[in-house]
Amino acid sequence: MQPPSGLSPPPPSSPPADTLASAAIETPSLPDTPASLDPDTPFSDAAPVDASDADTPALAPTPDGALASASDAPGDGEDDGITNPSSGSRKHMTLAPPATATKKSKKKGGNSVWTRPTSRKGKKKARQPGGHGPGGGASSAHPGPNAGGDELCQLVPATRLAAERNDDAATQPVLLSRFFKSERIEVSDDRLTAASTKGYRMVRATRGVAAGAWYFEVRVVHLGATGHTRLGWVTNRADLQTPVGYDAYGFGYRDIDGAKVHKAWREKYADEGYREGDVLGFYISLPDGERYEPKQPDLIQYKGMPFHVQVPKEEQKVPAPVPGSEICYFKNGVCQGSAFKDIPGGRYYPAASMYTLPNEPNCVVKFNFGPDFEFFPQDFGGLPIPQPMSEVPYQALEVKNEGPAENGIAEKTS
Repeated sequence: MQPPSGLSPPPPSSPPADTLASAAIETPSLPDTPASLDPDTPFSDAAPVDASDADTPALAPTPDGALASASDAPGDGEDDGITNPSSGSRKHMTLAPPATATKKSKKKGGNSVWTRPTSRKGKKKARQPGGHGPGGGASSAHPGPNAGGDELCQLVPATRLAAERNDDAATQPVLLSRFFKSERIEVSDDRLTAASTKGYRMVRATRGVAAGAWYFEVRVVHLGATGHTRLGWVTNRADLQTPVGYDAYGFGYRDIDGAKVHKAWREKYADEGYREGDVLGFYISLPDGERYEPKQPDLIQYKGMPFHVQVPKEEQKVPAPVPGSEICYFKNGVCQGSAFKDIPGGRYYPAASMYTLPNEPNCVVKFNFGPDFEFFPQDFGGLPIPQPMSEVPYQALEVKNEGPAENGIAEKTS
């Protein structure tokens, strides 16, 4: 049956123009892509023209405490293509059409096992007392360690276990790691000098500390016209494809203005920065820190194969802070003041990240783990006198023979 000639299908409904405009105004600014997701996008402390951000103002935290993006600040005149609610539209933004439905691809990481470290079998773990840190319950002056028993874990096959085991040995001193570093970092034959170009990436030492007071030095060997560094302390959860201080697991000291960096925020710290030829000292104090170090195993055996225990970033809980803990930085033997206090529990490693523009000589730093330092401080201002990092004992990489709980049921292993 034909419809009457005077009738026609109604046009497809579309939202009014003012609705689209209001939606564009409410669109938030998007963060930069981290280097770990886009290896070709480097972190940079250099402006696009003169390769220096010395005149770039430090970022200040927003009222809601949002984290800064991977790079410190955009270059002058950059347009992110997003509507600015305070100053009107910068540039028209078009919305991409919805993606066409395709056949579901195989889940990435098919060889991994998702599990939880607890199970229904065996004795139930006692509830840990809470604290003032994230994940704490009732307030307590001295909370217990963060065991991470309720976190969802991913078991990733340890395909490079042999290389990881060869990274350190009882007969070796503390050195820079050949395993726990970005592929863009070059380590010297004596494993005390690190160099990098293009984008901020990280390398850390083979041994870390969870308790006590410790110290090491770094000499800035070469910066050049475009080189920059961020040096300091990181835990084993820090992202090696980012600069020191990018996430919650690193505490950095910046060359340009002597700022301190944590969670990608730069804050005023030293009166001035440091430059090529300076010797920097790095102090950390973790009183009774072993009580606050996460106890979750890093390596277990499952179905006869070694697996690394990894917690997805969205599931990670920052450990409770260590009361009385502190980090200080020194320049040529002079203390620059207290940088961080009551830092989260964990095992902290000396670390460095370097940057230069492409086609420029590498930025180079040299570590000195002691005991013979160039500028060992004579006064620590009442803080515990540190031990040199060279005295950190070797810890063998142990594969724990435990079966994780999969789907709520623990698998028994021999």
